[in-house]
Amino acid sequence: MDNQRHIGERTMANRATPISAILIAAAFFSAPAQAEKRVALVIGNSAYRSIPSLANPANDAKLLAETLRSLGFALVGGGAQFDLDKPGFDRAVQSFGRQLQGAEVGLFYYAGHGVQVRGANYLVPVNANPTREADIDFQMLDTSLVLRQMEGSGTRLNLVILDACRNNPFGGRGLRATTGGLAQMQAPEGTLISFATQPGNIAKDGDDGHSPFSWALAETIRRPGLGLFDAFNEVGLAVKRATGGAQQPWVSSSPIAGQFSFTTRALKIEPTSSPPSQPPVTQSSTTLVERAWAATKDTTSIAVLEDFIRQFGDTVLGSMARARLEELKKVTTQRDPNQPGATTHGPGSPIISNVGGNVDIKINR
Repeated sequence: MDNQRHIGERTMANRATPISAILIAAAFFSAPAQAEKRVALVIGNSAYRSIPSLANPANDAKLLAETLRSLGFALVGGGAQFDLDKPGFDRAVQSFGRQLQGAEVGLFYYAGHGVQVRGANYLVPVNANPTREADIDFQMLDTSLVLRQMEGSGTRLNLVILDACRNNPFGGRGLRATTGGLAQMQAPEGTLISFATQPGNIAKDGDDGHSPFSWALAETIRRPGLGLFDAFNEVGLAVKRATGGAQQPWVSSSPIAGQFSFTTRALKIEPTSSPPSQPPVTQSSTTLVERAWAATKDTTSIAVLEDFIRQFGDTVLGSMARARLEELKKVTTQRDPNQPGATTHGPGSPIISNVGGNVDIKINR
């Protein structure tokens, strides 16, 4: 009897082992997806009622929504939101803020008309029809409202993507403070803001059903192995190639803790601890300095070198930048002693700016 009992127990154990292995494997592979909640609000406004409509934003929003869903994002409203008027816009952003509670990653994407007014950026609902500047606050959506919703949610990472840098649709209405393109925005902590083109410039709408920026974005974020900044850098390069250099996307970011990839379902966050009095240079910061210097070392712009020194002056490469700056000043003085060093960011020169702790790097080729 004992032998039969032991044989039976071994048989049960052998049968249970594969099931246990499957359960363990299922838990292992599903854990990253459960560990990170991703929420996205995707809006495409094309059918404007009082200003010129746009052909591609609805297509772009649909493409991005499908792409983000495949990458594990829960979409506000169940999918892309199309042709929102002002009340609909307000409701969508408010719902976005609610759904961000408990999420690790929040993403806001907008394609459509956008304008800057006195340095602030506004997204244009389809029913906007301002006749004076005072109407803008009531008829359009200030992008700072989106940032506040994201800041207050407790998310680890916030991404704001704006394919709205088009021409000013209200140019003939006497709204003198309203201009085309978007203004540079200060990114709050843990936030990356991606513009379809540089601040103040106008992006192309595209001739094949999608804007160059949104098409490149959807293609790039599907690629495995790309980190956050690498992905947006690749988007910029793709748009530059597609437009023959006429359009160059811009990224503004604050320091972001951890590592994020669109194709990896877990946001890796470094454990927080009290920083040492003199923190060591990490591999990531070293890489940033080296990349910035690689883009800067051959510049002929004094302003660019001065920007680099302000950012990285306490590094070895900062010392090299100071030496390069002195050489360049001597050459400039010899050429024309009455002219100060160049202050423009011409072809071949990177722009490295720091606004409220936000580092922006763009390279003109």
